Amino acid sequence: MTLRGRIITVILIICVVGGIYGAAGMGWLDRTENESGAYNDTIFGHRDTLYLWYTDDALTDYLNSVVVSYNEYQDDTRVIPVYTSGSEYLETINQASLHTEEIPDLYIVGNDSLEKAYLAGLASEVRLPEGVLGMDVFFPKSAVNAVTYHNKQIAYPFYFETSSFLYNKTYMEDWARTQLEAEMDAAQGDAAQEEAERTNPSEENDSGQAQETSNAENIIDEAAVAARVEEVLPKTIDDILNFADEYDAPEQVEAIFKWDVSDIFYNYFFVGNYINVGGAAGDNDKSIDIYNEDAIRCMKVYQNLNQFFSIDTVEISYADILKDFIEGKILYTVVTTDALAKIEEAKENGEFKYEYGTSLIPDVNEELVSRSLSVTQCVVVNGYSERKNEANDFATFLACYNVDNLYDRTGKLPALSGVKFTNQNAEAFVAEYQKSIPNPKMIETSNYWVEMEIAFAKIWDGDDANAELKSLSEKIMTQISGEDYTEEYIDVPEEVEEDAEEDTE
Repeated sequence: MTLRGRIITVILIICVVGGIYGAAGMGWLDRTENESGAYNDTIFGHRDTLYLWYTDDALTDYLNSVVVSYNEYQDDTRVIPVYTSGSEYLETINQASLHTEEIPDLYIVGNDSLEKAYLAGLASEVRLPEGVLGMDVFFPKSAVNAVTYHNKQIAYPFYFETSSFLYNKTYMEDWARTQLEAEMDAAQGDAAQEEAERTNPSEENDSGQAQETSNAENIIDEAAVAARVEEVLPKTIDDILNFADEYDAPEQVEAIFKWDVSDIFYNYFFVGNYINVGGAAGDNDKSIDIYNEDAIRCMKVYQNLNQFFSIDTVEISYADILKDFIEGKILYTVVTTDALAKIEEAKENGEFKYEYGTSLIPDVNEELVSRSLSVTQCVVVNGYSERKNEANDFATFLACYNVDNLYDRTGKLPALSGVKFTNQNAEAFVAEYQKSIPNPKMIETSNYWVEMEIAFAKIWDGDDANAELKSLSEKIMTQISGEDYTEEYIDVPEEVEEDAEEDTE
């Protein structure tokens, strides 16, 4: 086995034995780079060269650092990162693969583009080094599904995007503290009254004095405050509505719950558990189920929320939502992973004066479960590469080694399991990702998200949920089958409709 192969195998074995990330703390493989943060071309001699393409400039410094480590600690191959901008990314890769000598041996792309890449010959089946356990040992099922195409793993999961529930922790703690104080005051007042009546029932002033003394000693345990916050964090949309009824919001709070209802990424959790587009891996055109009773019920609950949280689909934007949250105007919202870095930056600048927390997206109600959408950015080995073995080795290195630094350096959350984060609020996104539905990769459904977003907007604004889902399903099924497709109308029982409405009361 080459030195390169031995390094990769040792790294991955350490990952398994040491809780997946043991290698990150080992001193034998320090990460170094030159002053520019890039590779030094004079040290490579006659090594073979791999070209790694990517489109997100936020990765530049991180990738340069990774390739420095890789280039210095094996003697067969050097890797050169190539930043590429432009909307026709895969087409550019295809042209470079066919017409240049510097073929992109690897590239980073979203999992929804994998079918297109594979059918164009731009993606090949990947493999972990010999003797290393399967990909599902290192990555959650959602990540493995994201890179699977017709039972083949054609990429390595690198980092992901999904949504999570965000709340103003300061407001929640203040509310919990007030509740606990009121409960303690009431309990102590009752106890003082009973004691006064038992010892000196004729002197009412003794009771007041005892209560005043007791209140002076009334100290709220912060652990109890944290426990109460955890207890009342919404597990369902109903919990949000119930809390809104009893919450005495500070003057600056303009909304209890507000999210970007115009963007499917922040809405999809309402139906994600009940709509199936392509099966678990999003690659099966025989597995399509958009129009069903549970999906209709979910969308009815979604629509009924408009009467409680009046949000204009035309005027709303994610940027405005996050800005309002930072200014303390919103208690609850739904955000993607980018929110963490933006909030931390606002804290450093003195613009965010609160504490915040994240948790799993609440379920639709006690019966209907939520499930978020996710997109996984993957490392793909180009089918046109003449160095597929070397490309596989580096792809494994990039996806599995030292990615615990990925978030701190880029703001990207790695797909690899078991990573520890300096910002504990990242954990909710990881948990949400693990149960998320990966973005489907079928070419025939490439417009599904646009059509679904349109359907969500219409339903929010009052159009019939049943009719909109039926129409959407017929449109997608017609695209896939190539023939006109008509769904059989689902007559949702009257009592089910009433239950869905009661969920928002």
